[in-house]
Amino acid sequence: MNTMKKFVLIIFPVLLTAFAGAQNVKVQKESARIQGENMDGFEVTLEGSTADVAAALTSYGKTLGKIRQKGDVITIPEPSLDGNKYTLPVYATSKGTEKSSTAWIGIKTSDWPEDDVKKVMKVLEKTIYDFGVKFNRDKIQVQIDESARASMAVEKQQQRLVNQNKELNVKLEDNKREKIQLEESLEKNALEYETLLKKIEKNKHDQDSITLAGEQIRKVTEMHKEKQKKVN
Repeated sequence: MNTMKKFVLIIFPVLLTAFAGAQNVKVQKESARIQGENMDGFEVTLEGSTADVAAALTSYGKTLGKIRQKGDVITIPEPSLDGNKYTLPVYATSKGTEKSSTAWIGIKTSDWPEDDVKKVMKVLEKTIYDFGVKFNRDKIQVQIDESARASMAVEKQQQRLVNQNKELNVKLEDNKREKIQLEESLEKNALEYETLLKKIEKNKHDQDSITLAGEQIRKVTEMHKEKQKKVN
């Protein structure tokens, strides 16, 4: 698999998440069985695994006060709700699957003063709503961070390709110059080849001429020698 295909496979999942619609948080009044007793409260359904929702709920619970946790139940003995400190506990828990989970928060209303129940229940409804909003926003933030990393990867890949294009164009220009030099060299070589052939041919002709002249001179020399012998 080439680099570009690998790059597309990495970026493609990030692109898909961009088309997922935003989740509206809906709060429902719901009772829950906590530590063997019935509790009144509110819950939200969220798109996320139970582990993720539970971890987020635990973290969020710590903003309301010191927590105690046993199994999937979070107890906040002295919660701070809407700026008010209470000495009666608030409970929170979550359940669900790998794709969808519910987060619940509530109180044992029979333990609370009647004057406080309505006020606290209203605050708990807002609290679990705020938690749902934060959970979804945090989840989207993860997608934003992934998109930002993907964007940086795209920019780096784009810059790498731009630099590669520059390098290739430089090499192309070098290749063109080398090609022209080679063509000129070949042309020069061809001319030199023709010149050498002509010089060799002339040399051969000159050699033949010299050889002929040498033969003629030798014959004349022999004639002079014969003539010399005849002188008395």
